[in-house]
Amino acid sequence: MRIYDISVDISPQMPVWAGDDPVVLERVKAISGGANANASRLACGVHIGTHVDAPVHFIDGAPGVEALPLKVLTGRAYVVHLPKAAVLDEATLEAAGLPPRTRRVLFRTRNSELWAREKAFQKEFVAVEASGARWLVRKGVQLVGVDYLSVAPFGNSKETHRVLLEAGVVVIEGLDLSRVSQGRYSLYCLPLKLTGSDGAPARAILVGV
Repeated sequence: MRIYDISVDISPQMPVWAGDDPVVLERVKAISGGANANASRLACGVHIGTHVDAPVHFIDGAPGVEALPLKVLTGRAYVVHLPKAAVLDEATLEAAGLPPRTRRVLFRTRNSELWAREKAFQKEFVAVEASGARWLVRKGVQLVGVDYLSVAPFGNSKETHRVLLEAGVVVIEGLDLSRVSQGRYSLYCLPLKLTGSDGAPARAILVGV
């Protein structure tokens, strides 16, 4: 059995969405300074690094993170590698060869290489266009994972998100799939249980099956 950690590291140096505050992770008590123990403080937005989106992120009054079904966040998943894709639209997904009855799909694109190479936020990333989102809903997909900070293109995020979230599709963003080959895995993604929140950081792993 092989376990792949597909979460990105959380640190003050990590890229965050354009306009968001950087991550603060600082030691506030230190043994070296006479304290009984080391203790740190974390300050950040809920959409940093590897995280999930809740329906309320784009649908006012919809459920928050605590209502996301764990039975969807864990289970068999298919990683599809699309290294030449510029956008994940209907035509691209139709040609991707997803196995029938795929319920959880994670997209590995050229985005996964950005985590090691770029420390600043990149606006030009591969994302799911609205027609691709509608295609995924028609196919009965229940969970979509992408390898950068948004499932939707920069500057045009509302429609893709609404199509997926209104259909009850769970969205995981900010995955690092650079060391994962195309194929079937068992996914385990556990977001922080933040009551009413529109998103939450998560630890996500894949287990080879």
